[in-house]
Amino acid sequence: MECRFFSSKCMTMSEIGRIEKTYSSQFSSFRPLFDVKSTPQFCSYRGMSAKASHSTTPNNTYLTKKALSSVDEEKLGAGNLLYQVNGTNSSLFSRNLRMLDAFDDEYGGVIVDSERLPANPNVFASMLRFSISHWKTKEKKGIWLKLPAEKSDLVPVAVKEGFEYHHAERGYVMLTYWLPKGPSMLPANASHQVGIGGFVINGNNEVLVVQEKYCAPPFSGLWKIPTGFIVESEEIFTGSVREVKEETGIDTEFVEVVAFRHVHNVAFEKSDLFFICMLKPLSTQIMVDDHEIQAAKWMPLVEFVEQPLIQQDCMFKKVIDICIARLGKRYCGLSVHQLASTFDGKTSSLYYNVVDSHHNNCIGN
Repeated sequence: MECRFFSSKCMTMSEIGRIEKTYSSQFSSFRPLFDVKSTPQFCSYRGMSAKASHSTTPNNTYLTKKALSSVDEEKLGAGNLLYQVNGTNSSLFSRNLRMLDAFDDEYGGVIVDSERLPANPNVFASMLRFSISHWKTKEKKGIWLKLPAEKSDLVPVAVKEGFEYHHAERGYVMLTYWLPKGPSMLPANASHQVGIGGFVINGNNEVLVVQEKYCAPPFSGLWKIPTGFIVESEEIFTGSVREVKEETGIDTEFVEVVAFRHVHNVAFEKSDLFFICMLKPLSTQIMVDDHEIQAAKWMPLVEFVEQPLIQQDCMFKKVIDICIARLGKRYCGLSVHQLASTFDGKTSSLYYNVVDSHHNNCIGN
């Protein structure tokens, strides 16, 4: 139950003293835990809790709200003003004067501001409990809490309060809390990783191939097309060009996505999407990335296809058959087009076949 002693006005310490006498029948002892050195005013405003316009430091000096922001919040106890009532410590005006800084998302949830988190775990715990209680009264739904690596001490505090792990990256861990009753409706962590392969063939009917430095024993000695993973916020078509450049030094131009593979339960039980892209070479001089590539070269297409590991693997063989069909203009891949959508207000890359015969350069006459 919230206790309100004032209503929208300020009082001096002398006025508070008179209140003390009024309530002496309810509280046998009522005294500050510090010696009063000045007569600051205490104000309350219509809202969730009473607030003090001044606070105290360990040396019993008062600070204004503006000065308070520069004081170590560990020593101030998050701005709480503690009094002793019947021999026990209690916050007369509010147990928690502060909430976590946050803003609403577009789905009725809350996103905590990760740049304004307290450093002290005890202060964080107090603010977190108070914030959760408030958000429940406001009928908020999901809470997103991003904790940077430098504040990893706050992770066990959040987990103890009921937060669950959502995902982690190199510099942070994301936790979530579903407030309503019933199963969480927050979207799960990304379920897929995205890989790309670049099929590059020059005017001499030679394919750009590499041998990886680190690979499983069965694939030792295999010459394969350059492959890799899409990085965060990267397009498929730019990623394929980047990977070929990084591994071989060859500059290329994206032509089409000729096929893609979908498989499940790969690395860390994630699904995998792998896009095979047709690329046009813009240079010829190979410069090997010796960190991950053992060797790279231009290999005659026939020699590349006849490798035993490709002939014995139906997936590899089918990919090569599709690429050869594309070279012979017996097959069309998916070219990329930039289109804007009012649904999310963003420009997207849409991959599709061009059906207009005036713009179709992949089907022979």
